[in-house]
Amino acid sequence: MLALQNIFQKDNDIASIVEGVEAGFNEQLISGLTGSSRALFVATLYEQVRRPQLVLTHNLYQAQKVYDDLVELIGENDVLLYPVNDLISSEIAIASPELKAQRLQVLNHWVNWGTGIVVAPIAGVKRMIVPLSVWIKTMVRLQVGEELDIDTMLKRLVTSGYERTPMISSPGEFSMRGGIIDVYPLTEEHPIRIELFDTEIDSIRYFDVESQRSQQKVDAIAIGPAEELLFEEDVFKKGKEALKNRLAKTLNKVKNKEVKERLAEQIGFEIEKLENGESFQGIYKYISLFYDEPESLLDYLPESGTVIIDETSRVQEVAQQLDKEEAEWHTAMLEQGETVYDLPLSWSFESLFQQRNKTVIHLSLFLRHIPHTNPLNVVNMTCKTMQQFHGQMNVLKSELERWKSGNFTVILLAASEE
Repeated sequence: MLALQNIFQKDNDIASIVEGVEAGFNEQLISGLTGSSRALFVATLYEQVRRPQLVLTHNLYQAQKVYDDLVELIGENDVLLYPVNDLISSEIAIASPELKAQRLQVLNHWVNWGTGIVVAPIAGVKRMIVPLSVWIKTMVRLQVGEELDIDTMLKRLVTSGYERTPMISSPGEFSMRGGIIDVYPLTEEHPIRIELFDTEIDSIRYFDVESQRSQQKVDAIAIGPAEELLFEEDVFKKGKEALKNRLAKTLNKVKNKEVKERLAEQIGFEIEKLENGESFQGIYKYISLFYDEPESLLDYLPESGTVIIDETSRVQEVAQQLDKEEAEWHTAMLEQGETVYDLPLSWSFESLFQQRNKTVIHLSLFLRHIPHTNPLNVVNMTCKTMQQFHGQMNVLKSELERWKSGNFTVILLAASEE
């Protein structure tokens, strides 16, 4: 794979894109690349500039394909997937623990290291998430030899979504027995054991949850949240009051008596949960009530990062369709008495890039003007799909000779060295 990237690096068109990124061009456009050649471009750019990247696709299926290609090209250590269901209604109704753990890994990775390539569908970038400042505040950072405020740490773990148990057995739990604190982050393969000498951190190590045997000692650790919504006491209070006000306004607007009764019952139940400081299924739909300014995945991308949009026109089209489906879903929920008026659930595509000074590279199959874009550098490349030889070595041989006579560079890829 390195041979492919080396060829790409020597291409003058690719070099001009790299120069544009390093010069701080707000927007660039590269056309003509198809299929895996786009992943090859992303990998080459990353190796050249070594800056974090957010690759934006039109849906989760395409994001998975790009992620798989990038893992083949540069390995899984530098590539992460931010998976979100394309429909907001599905995301609220069915919270997948596996998808949530992957998203938490992305946010924690960028907050801690600020490196790597994250691949996400447009639904994931439109999604409203906790402000970056709140996420950073909730992180638990520990180092051997430091004094630990135990009460503060335990409260922070609860705030960030961990459940206290007598003994941990699964991710998202923590326990304390004497001078030992065990935490099982969602983003780690093994739980972490912090051993204290009075209030000083004596050791930090990973251990096997079944055998309790030590796996690896570390000098420092950063423990990220176990939930995507982070609730300190004042956040619950703010959300409760805002929801009460929205409910009152909604009840004034609704004329149907049965819908009014369902609204008062359903939303009243959720308000009661918030008063008790408890979460509930579907709480995500109220994120705009909990935080003055919710943010997006773009806000977690480090300042030096680059956004690469895979087929911008298609992404814009899907974003508009998602807006329409979200509005229809919200209307249906209102008619069923299960939500309130004026409740934004995601960002529009246009608002995502307003007042966010991000370097953007648009990928487009055809060289054409893309609405709402103004690229400072435009590159048109030629890329053809490889023909199939079906084991006919004589045809492959003749094609190799033809390419060689045309001064092409030919690279043969095989499953193994043998």
